[in-house]
Amino acid sequence: MPKKTAVKCPPDAPKDRIAFRDSGIHGMGCFAVCTIRKGMPIIEYVGERITKAEGALRCDANNRFIFVLDDETDVDGDVSWNPARHINHGCAPNAEAEIFGDQIWIMAIRNIAEGEEITFNYGYDLEDHKSHPCRCGAESCVGYMVAMEFFPKLTRKDQVPAAKTPKDSSRRRGALAATLAV
Repeated sequence: MPKKTAVKCPPDAPKDRIAFRDSGIHGMGCFAVCTIRKGMPIIEYVGERITKAEGALRCDANNRFIFVLDDETDVDGDVSWNPARHINHGCAPNAEAEIFGDQIWIMAIRNIAEGEEITFNYGYDLEDHKSHPCRCGAESCVGYMVAMEFFPKLTRKDQVPAAKTPKDSSRRRGALAATLAV
């Protein structure tokens, strides 16, 4: 679930810090164009605001871009005007989703080097985890896109091999939901 912050005003994220291009993890990815310091905003995750009921229906229809905003509202980021939907999952992420009032921001949780792919943990539960393989390549990768709290429940034999070459970015990218509203 995205971290909630008491701050009501969103951070200001300069657009020239990131670029989207083919990723070695999956499809399109988000990359740092310059060093991004820990705590800095990266990009706002935007989309259609929907009810929890609609969010559940869209999740059931395999929409993997649903973010929980609050107890009543989800955000469906599967829209062309949301480039943040291209940020890939990582088992050793360098960013996380954080809520500022009614906005979701991707924030750096450590310094991110120029050229490094920006990732965050999608926070999936163990249900159907084998349907969501991870190829982030991190040393701590457990092979599936699950929340870190579930890492100990997965063994090395469960892991899938890391991707070695960039994938075709024209294919729809994999999951991008911090939590599913089900």
